[in-house]
Amino acid sequence: MRLVHALLIALSTYSKVPVPQAEWTEENKAYSMAFFPLVGLMCGGALALWLRLCDALLPGGVLRGAIGAAIPLLVTGGIHMDGFMDTLDALASWQPKERRLEILKDSHTGAFAVMGCCAYLLAMAGILSEADAGLWAGLCACFALSRALSALALLHLPKAKATGMLAGFAASAHVRAVTAACAAWAALAVSVLSALFGVAGALSAASAFACLMHYRRMSLRYFGGVTGDLAGWFLQTAELVSLSVLVIGGKLL
Repeated sequence: MRLVHALLIALSTYSKVPVPQAEWTEENKAYSMAFFPLVGLMCGGALALWLRLCDALLPGGVLRGAIGAAIPLLVTGGIHMDGFMDTLDALASWQPKERRLEILKDSHTGAFAVMGCCAYLLAMAGILSEADAGLWAGLCACFALSRALSALALLHLPKAKATGMLAGFAASAHVRAVTAACAAWAALAVSVLSALFGVAGALSAASAFACLMHYRRMSLRYFGGVTGDLAGWFLQTAELVSLSVLVIGGKLL
């Protein structure tokens, strides 16, 4: 029952999928991050269904890409895009670390966040306009891998502050169990990408790890550690980059 409650907490926190409410005890939260990659599978699955419908009924690429870019936001409620936008504003400020952390918490949206969000969605729409439903396993793997790596970073990278959602989940997590689970998720995703999509899939997986390395460096250098908003920035970036490499690489290699 504890694992069921942990699953429900993960789904209710990181997705808009309606699920029964679970009691938010420390014991139930301890394993919730182990189920975070399941939300990625939901994003990839929903996107694959949309692409299959497009393959059958809609020959054009514009609608395919536009709605495809919106589907992950609909599944997650945009929680990670919110962090992505806040991070763009903070990075563009070129202020000291303390001021950047204040900008992350600011509820106002700056020009750089709006421009970055628009550019991101246009890029994602363009990439998905070139994708087909035959990539369904790769899509699921990319979305799951980004979340597995995000959870591992949450547990093992320094925190910029002791408060906030990310710090709360990290403090409650059963480190060994969640690390093992997310490492298994990541290994499975890498295996699927490499086995089914060859060089393009392997490069896609490698690009997600490259984003993780950049995330670590950027977070420590400019913020003194990771936060929930920075985690959202990483997740959105890793998804866009890994999907881009998978789709474009599949056409070129």
